[in-house]
Amino acid sequence: MSQQPQQVSVDDLNVSQLADVRRQLEEELNHLTNSFAQLKQAQSKFRACIENVAEIKPANKGKTILVPLTNSLYVPGKLSDLDHVIVDVGTGYFVQKTRDQAHKHYAAKVKYIQGNLDTLEETIGKKKDNMGYLVNVMQAKLVQQQQQGAAPVS
Repeated sequence: MSQQPQQVSVDDLNVSQLADVRRQLEEELNHLTNSFAQLKQAQSKFRACIENVAEIKPANKGKTILVPLTNSLYVPGKLSDLDHVIVDVGTGYFVQKTRDQAHKHYAAKVKYIQGNLDTLEETIGKKKDNMGYLVNVMQAKLVQQQQQGAAPVS
């Protein structure tokens, strides 16, 4: 038989348990926020690729350009084929495509990443809401503990 995880209300947890849950939520939020930033960077790079493909114009034929080999290494080259470009399709594979195909490829990547960003943004918002609720419960419990500790003993 499969066991379903038991749900526990945060109202039933003591302050130290709430602190543990808070640390876990903070770690999750940091991870999600970092992932969001990385996806934004990737989307920005694909947008730059779209712009680069658009820069290939007949007026630039035969001109010397800088060809990126890595993020920080460029070599000079001459633009000879205005109709085709080499596209990095992932994991070190490169494919020759027409400029229009390359534009569509990169636009699809931008759109796909945007969908992931939207989903991630919604998840981050829910986690932040959970964190706010958790902090409120912790504060209420701490105030309650202080009031019980300050109450005169009869």
